[in-house]
Amino acid sequence: MSKKLYVGNLLYEVTDEDLKTQFTAAGNVVSATVIRFKDTGRSKGFGFVEMSTEEEAQKAIDTLNGQDYKGRKLVVSEARPPRENRFSGAQGQAPAAAPVVEPAAPEETTPAPTEPVVNDEQPKM
Repeated sequence: MSKKLYVGNLLYEVTDEDLKTQFTAAGNVVSATVIRFKDTGRSKGFGFVEMSTEEEAQKAIDTLNGQDYKGRKLVVSEARPPRENRFSGAQGQAPAAAPVVEPAAPEETTPAPTEPVVNDEQPKM
């Protein structure tokens, strides 16, 4: 059974292929993905590597965690399951639509009568 690993403290220039190459020393890499911002495509500085077996995953953790990679110390650990996004509901699903509430029709009101303003005062000199 394959095992997914979290890899942190990556340089922004690291590619999926770079990550895969680095972890091949520990065993068979099923997949390697650097996580990127959707709008810019820029790396977020972390990624995930999936190893073929739990033994290979443990070997990768033991040998690569804390090791220097392109001038940065890697953080390698077992990946946690994705958490529920508080804005979107379940992982990967769009949030449920809010019910549509029609605004209440405004009450018809009659405008208050206005009286003309009369100024009876004479200007003072």
